[in-house]
Amino acid sequence: MRSLLISGGRVVDPANGLDGAADVLVTDGRIARVGLSLQAPAEAERIDATGLVVCPGLIDLHVHFREPGQTAKETIATGAQAAARGGFTTVVCMPNTQPSIDSASTVALIQEKARTAVIRIEVSGAMSKGIQGEELASIGSLAKAGVVALTDDGHCIQNNDLMRRALEYARQFGLPVMDHCQDYGMVMNGVMHEGLQSLRLGLRGWPAAGEELIVARNILLAEQTGTPVHCQHMSAAGSVRLIREAKKRGVPISGEACPHHFTLTDSTIAGSAEFWAGDGAELARRVFQGHPLPTWPIYHTHFKMNPPLRTAADREAILEGLVDGTLEIIASDHAPHTESEKEVEFDDAPFGIVGLELELPLSLMQLYHTGRLSLSGVLEKLTINPARFLKLSEGRGTLSVGAWGDITLFDPEASWVCDRRDTDSLSQNNPFHGWPIKGRVTGTFVGGQRVFSLSR
Repeated sequence: MRSLLISGGRVVDPANGLDGAADVLVTDGRIARVGLSLQAPAEAERIDATGLVVCPGLIDLHVHFREPGQTAKETIATGAQAAARGGFTTVVCMPNTQPSIDSASTVALIQEKARTAVIRIEVSGAMSKGIQGEELASIGSLAKAGVVALTDDGHCIQNNDLMRRALEYARQFGLPVMDHCQDYGMVMNGVMHEGLQSLRLGLRGWPAAGEELIVARNILLAEQTGTPVHCQHMSAAGSVRLIREAKKRGVPISGEACPHHFTLTDSTIAGSAEFWAGDGAELARRVFQGHPLPTWPIYHTHFKMNPPLRTAADREAILEGLVDGTLEIIASDHAPHTESEKEVEFDDAPFGIVGLELELPLSLMQLYHTGRLSLSGVLEKLTINPARFLKLSEGRGTLSVGAWGDITLFDPEASWVCDRRDTDSLSQNNPFHGWPIKGRVTGTFVGGQRVFSLSR
């Protein structure tokens, strides 16, 4: 029986309320014991975690690995390696591939590819055929094939009756629904947040109401059907307010936040000088002590994403939503694109950035190192909360005895400078190039097997 003993670290397991010095013993791929001064077989692998945090393997329920159909951007293998480097042991792939994941055969294709990946890959299924929002996909077949959730992410069903029926079918099969909240009639062809910056830059606006309208729709339908609906990548203050009020009424609604939305603002698109002089001034004082400020030009397409970066007030509302529990989950929306795709005019560039490798450090920088949340408070949004929402089996998101030995080691105080070229992803569309970062993953284990290690 294989054994792994991780000793001397600070064990933080939000699911069990653990935060303190302890050892973790993994035997035959499962957590065997958590406690002080544990003994292990002579042949066990031993890890000295002195100065490190030991936590359940991180879970990201919102990634785009582009396979099948767009493997120049990312593959399941390279995406999984990037996830492992970021401390993630389980991720959920979105269905906007080519072809889209709207059939059992495509689910089976991805599951086959996932068997050789270094982490656990789960699959979400499309709610509508071809994620076109016109006709329901075969939800029963997708459920039988093993999808863990339904979503048309990358697209949003505009027909409210179709969405209602999708929720009703999802409930019959015990599947949660995740929704990309975007009212096409309101957003039209907007490319950045509609506001002062879009007016100054002459770019078409993507108003916050375009997100908030669909969040309100989802709240009404979740309340009517009883199906849990998860609103993806919330970016607007109004969305947070709507979810907060609905949760108080007991509506089965939830929301997630991405690090780019609670770190950056729309002023980044006006260039680095504009951002650091205004919305980024506090970050510059707190994070960039002794470091030169990174620079980038106006209209840099690495800051183009959907939903777009919004105002400082929206950023603050997202942070407040994470602190008070309105937003229960942190996700990356890892969206790789090739250099040639991004090296075009801002209007023509695709939306999206990579995010798996920086997700934990940015969350620590904005929530833990600012004193907004405890370390356990941050980690619950990356471990047990997504595991519970997705009803993941086999004890993921926890270090409970008998759970899978999926473990992440990280140094919350480690300082380093991000270089977008230093990545395991196939793509480098990373807006944080040149940023000094605080917090770094040093080891990732899946079923007690090391899948990533950073030499200290």
